[in-house]
Amino acid sequence: MNSYDDLEFERIISPVLEIEEFNQLKFITHHGITRYDHSIRVAYLSYKVSKFLHLDYKEVTIAALLHDFFLDEVKDESETKKLRLHPQFAVKNASKYFDLTEKQIDIISTHMFPVTFTPPKYIESWIVDFLDDAAALYEKGYGIHKELRMALCLFMFLVVNFVKMR
Repeated sequence: MNSYDDLEFERIISPVLEIEEFNQLKFITHHGITRYDHSIRVAYLSYKVSKFLHLDYKEVTIAALLHDFFLDEVKDESETKKLRLHPQFAVKNASKYFDLTEKQIDIISTHMFPVTFTPPKYIESWIVDFLDDAAALYEKGYGIHKELRMALCLFMFLVVNFVKMR
């Protein structure tokens, strides 16, 4: 199925991967790879971080996988408008197939903050927002292997301390 070699992760995402419309993302270029591969990368990173932090990683993983679930709804828009509008279409498309929780809707609809202006409500939403940005930088080829690892470590440190303060 993928190269992440994690059976639990594969079980969590398998219902989404069975959706024919979602599989159309395999044919859309996104950050130099496919939107499908990007979505799986963001889902896997979100899965690992949210599981490490003892959050509802299954809920987060599904939302992260669906965060860019849009096809050609924004094809005639400017790049800035595409960035702002696509989370709404992703929520709409995901809602056709899943009963999304309030948290999942927030994760998907705010994953482009601050471009979309509305800040995330949940720590899980911040996680997906950050990891989506980090994955996009990596995929665009900015040569940030080491920097990405450092940023993720710093982010996890901050999140762990935030969770402890709750």
